[in-house]
Amino acid sequence: MQPHRGTLVLVLGILSIVVCQILGPFAWIMGYKDLAAIASGQMDKEGEGQTKAGKICGIIGTILLILGIIWGILVGIGIAGAASSPEFQEAMKEMQEIQQSQPAQ
Repeated sequence: MQPHRGTLVLVLGILSIVVCQILGPFAWIMGYKDLAAIASGQMDKEGEGQTKAGKICGIIGTILLILGIIWGILVGIGIAGAASSPEFQEAMKEMQEIQQSQPAQ
């Protein structure tokens, strides 16, 4: 019988929520596999609670990762759209004219 990795899965899951969302899928997958091994009797049943908690945290971290990626894409599209607008282009020309009209120090 293998020793459980419940503490590792739980730590990865918590870190995926708090610090680094990229760890979420790892915690989720490890938790899923370890829970299957626990159910089949191949892994120590003592860590089942920690493994379940780590898997749930990993799922939450993965969702946060996906939402962060979507948000980043939307912000990038918004910045690109704003930079290509005629109002932005006109404001940039005005700023360049102001900078050129000021004497160099």
